[in-house]
Amino acid sequence: MSYQVSEKIQNKVNALTASEAVKKALDFMVEDQYNVIDKQCELTLIPAPTGSEAAKAARMLEMFKEEGLEDCHIDEFGNCVGIRKGIGGGKNVIIEGHMDTVFPMDTKLEIIKEDGWIKCPGIVDDTRGCAVVIGVVRALNAAGIQTKGDIHVVGTVKEEGTGALMGMKYYCDHHPELDASISVDGPGITGITYEATGIQTYEVTFHGIGGHACAMFGKVANPIHAAGRAIAKISEFQVPSDPMTTFAITNLEAGSYAAVHAIVGAATIRFNFRSNSQPELEKLRERIFNAIEEACKEETDRWGQDTITYTVKHICDVNAGNQDAHTPIVEGAMAVTRFLGADPVLGNGGSTNCNRAIEAGLPAVCLGIGDDYDSQCHTLDERFKIKDAYKGTQQTMLLALLCAGTEEVESIIE
Repeated sequence: MSYQVSEKIQNKVNALTASEAVKKALDFMVEDQYNVIDKQCELTLIPAPTGSEAAKAARMLEMFKEEGLEDCHIDEFGNCVGIRKGIGGGKNVIIEGHMDTVFPMDTKLEIIKEDGWIKCPGIVDDTRGCAVVIGVVRALNAAGIQTKGDIHVVGTVKEEGTGALMGMKYYCDHHPELDASISVDGPGITGITYEATGIQTYEVTFHGIGGHACAMFGKVANPIHAAGRAIAKISEFQVPSDPMTTFAITNLEAGSYAAVHAIVGAATIRFNFRSNSQPELEKLRERIFNAIEEACKEETDRWGQDTITYTVKHICDVNAGNQDAHTPIVEGAMAVTRFLGADPVLGNGGSTNCNRAIEAGLPAVCLGIGDDYDSQCHTLDERFKIKDAYKGTQQTMLLALLCAGTEEVESIIE
């Protein structure tokens, strides 16, 4: 059955998009597209690997001030913040893009424009989201639109990898006045993420005595063998497809080429597992560590001379979470996307800053997913399609207005 937006939400979308001021803002975004893209390119050329976003945040802060945002500052965690004050009586909403990228500081960053594309590492994920939130402010200012609630405009830090969405977590935890959250992560408008995929990542090191590969054979247990036993056990796990659940051993480190004739004293594996269900996530964690316990015992019992032990380093985790598919913010996102001429699709979970907003109890969505082309994110060939890019900015603005409320339309947030 196709997704049905309630009459209540659809009526508010109709009223909002009939507003002359909103029409003016939408038209402005078409004309302003290349100004926003220029800002996107400028920010892309500032290296910002996870944990090293300070230079990008400093320039983004200047851009916030240039657009007249209030209370512009870098918070204690490194997030870049500006507030567009409302007139009161509405709901407070955050619109955000994350400033960090997956690329090391010394990555060559060069803007290449050709055949309707812009190519550069980081041009999409998520410098586009950072540019979109600035574009929204520019359009609201140009059209003279006042919201009832405040709009928090934020460039967040530490979204990627082991950053574990911590910039967003910090902001949500320290701003209880927020009523709704809109993340922008990418250049598309068709995909709407409203669920949070839970993530846990660990490092486990197997320890033994070690020794010469021949002289100590049969006298010591082998940590690499223990790691191999654990990997073999884990690799045979069956997990549900619904709720989506996954696991992977992602690293194995032990020994060196110089010690190719030695039984190592330690072997390390790193692994990541995910689920859209928190109970499934915890169940899988227990199974994985049971397999590690069994592997250590089996390798110890095989030789009977010493004992394989293991130590654990917890790298990061993000809780799973969900909302009803007909939560007003989700219906609003679906309705404005259809208004813009696209056929929206609800995502099946996801690892986005939306996770942390849901964790904080906020109605939340992540936009920007579901572009109609392969942007090759997280590769050196990352690319951004210029045609119709303004639609992502329009989508974000319309949903932000629905959440914050305007003089014409009350907030959809209950």
